[in-house]
Amino acid sequence: MTDIDHPETFHGLPVLTLPGPGLPHTVPLPAADAVAWRLESAWQGSLTFATLWQHFLDTVDTTQVRALLIGPWWQEEYEPFAPVVDLLAGHADRFPSLRALFLADVVSEECELSWLEMADITPVLEAFGQVQELTVRGCGEPIAGKQTLDLRPVRHEALTSLRFESGGLPSAVVRAVGASELPALERLELWLGVAEYGGDATVEDLAPLLSGAAFPNLRHLGLQNSEIQDEIAAAVASAPVVAQLESLSLAMGTLGDLGAEALLAGQPLTHLTSLDLHHHYISDPWLDRLRGLLGADRVNGEPNEVEYWDPDEDDERYVAVTE
Repeated sequence: MTDIDHPETFHGLPVLTLPGPGLPHTVPLPAADAVAWRLESAWQGSLTFATLWQHFLDTVDTTQVRALLIGPWWQEEYEPFAPVVDLLAGHADRFPSLRALFLADVVSEECELSWLEMADITPVLEAFGQVQELTVRGCGEPIAGKQTLDLRPVRHEALTSLRFESGGLPSAVVRAVGASELPALERLELWLGVAEYGGDATVEDLAPLLSGAAFPNLRHLGLQNSEIQDEIAAAVASAPVVAQLESLSLAMGTLGDLGAEALLAGQPLTHLTSLDLHHHYISDPWLDRLRGLLGADRVNGEPNEVEYWDPDEDDERYVAVTE
């Protein structure tokens, strides 16, 4: 897991990790709506997540909680995420003010992204119809041929921001996002990853997202961290959705000169306030043309920025985040 840290703020609120039951805290807990609450049970002796969850319900006025982050939920041995989904969905009525949810705030020192097995997160979206922001991190490699992260198409009236961080995002999840009805969605970010870790989505799987019809209020689209980044760029170059965007990210993947050439030959991009290309494999002349078209201040991507890659010696490209 590369360059990922625990967020200090979430949904505009400072993050506070709830002390476990019986653990001392020198100052009173803040008001429930003043912070984004983070729960983690790992490495706290015999504390299970279920016990910590009940402590949260008993200690904090959850009717006022606005943002919630789920950190490491296991103890010494890694455990599946599905029981956490059950707890969240089963107590949704205790969180009428919840507007932002992060599943799961875990960094590499705690668990590598490729080992971070998730679950079917559909019950969370179905139970929390008022949530506006959802971030999902992880997926895990396929087990017995089956992906550990799943999503079914849903209709959700309130969701404005949806983000999947993965070293291998299953095509079934990508298709489910495209088939979902999310009329309020403004920001969508998909870390597609690589086939080795289950990232098997194709450009055809992205077609509903690129059509512009799926999410009429979409203003930011991130299709990134992909080993087929040039193909994605070529599809984006003629995608109807681009006309409605304010910002676009094709960062973190294997984007090279073919992708840059497609973007320059495609539809106008000058209306974008930001084009994020960081971690790319574009040669300086093509990058200069992109920066010249949009303005250097609107293109995030410096020349020769990928560490350990020399285009004159090694043509082996890699994405930013896999393990």
